[in-house]
Amino acid sequence: MVEMKIKMKKWLMRKIIMLVSKQYASIGGQAVIEGVMMRSPNAFVVAVRKPDGSIRLRRDQWYGLSNKLSFMKKPFLRGVLTLVETMANGIVSLNYSANLAMDEENKKAATEKGMTLEEYEQSKKSKEKVSWETFLSIGVSFLFGIGLFVFVPHVLTAFIQNYSGAKWDLQSWQWHAIDGSINAFIFLTYIFSISFIPDIKKVFQYHGAEHKSISTFEAGEELTVENAKKHPTFHPRCGTTFIFFLMFVSIILFAIIFAIVPVGVNQPVVIKHLMAILFKISLTFPIAGISYELIKFLGKNPDSSFGRFLSFPGKMLQKLTTKEPDDSQLEVALASIKAVLFLEEKYNLKEAKEKKITVDEIDLGHLSDVGNSNFKLKDFLEG
Repeated sequence: MVEMKIKMKKWLMRKIIMLVSKQYASIGGQAVIEGVMMRSPNAFVVAVRKPDGSIRLRRDQWYGLSNKLSFMKKPFLRGVLTLVETMANGIVSLNYSANLAMDEENKKAATEKGMTLEEYEQSKKSKEKVSWETFLSIGVSFLFGIGLFVFVPHVLTAFIQNYSGAKWDLQSWQWHAIDGSINAFIFLTYIFSISFIPDIKKVFQYHGAEHKSISTFEAGEELTVENAKKHPTFHPRCGTTFIFFLMFVSIILFAIIFAIVPVGVNQPVVIKHLMAILFKISLTFPIAGISYELIKFLGKNPDSSFGRFLSFPGKMLQKLTTKEPDDSQLEVALASIKAVLFLEEKYNLKEAKEKKITVDEIDLGHLSDVGNSNFKLKDFLEG
């Protein structure tokens, strides 16, 4: 009887500790063309549905900068690193999935340009790994994002302020509220517009499948299509929610900092606004760091009142960026998460001090062809 009470007490204490220090799985992914990329702390897998109906898995160990530079795991710094790594992973995964999904068309176009099949294969493989071209793509994407979501809203806000005769200026909160509202309008219009493109709609379905597969794992359920179908397409740690936080944090931070720092004061109008835009760009990475910490908070506290309040806008945005997947799409997403779990366990990647495996590719006829893992949620908890 006494032993039973002790066991019950220990069980209750474990539950209380789990409740007050709730953590979340450090596994995340991204929808790609006809598939899903999934990354655990130490494994990186892209699963793509091939034109013949089989599933191609590209499997690799993930050994990122945080493994070499431990200080980059610190709060606020880790968000900046995660943003850069996510963009690099995303570009490699998208290139790989596009090459697979459109291989025949690409091959035909290459041969028409005079390339040999060997040259075509070499060119294709070069785009499927992180290289200088990857970071060039990141740079171009960054500049495009700055132009669309920093330069354009700023110029439009300056136009409104100038021609409306408003008394507010760069140092007022009204400026940044309008600037942020224009930014959000551009983003929502862009997402809404592309959602009507059939190929993009399919990507959004794979996005929903990615969320469902992760939720199935976090619920401690067997990774099957039947179990995944029960879960919603919403997930609190989604990149769409991260984008909302980027916009929200930027409005607050700009309103505070510009009120304190006299950026461009007593300068000609054009110079003043150029200085303001450059100053905003310099705050991009701090904003990303703060936004990432908010995402981590949501991951730990999804069911708290404050957590639900913070996640609500992101939940609404995800109604645009996720769609209900079909069974075949769920199968691909589940194959990707099963594969990272299998790699983590088989090669004990958590203890790896260096690269232990190299990239390989395998074809699957069915989800059950993926090796099973005994790893559970507790093996992938982050603080």
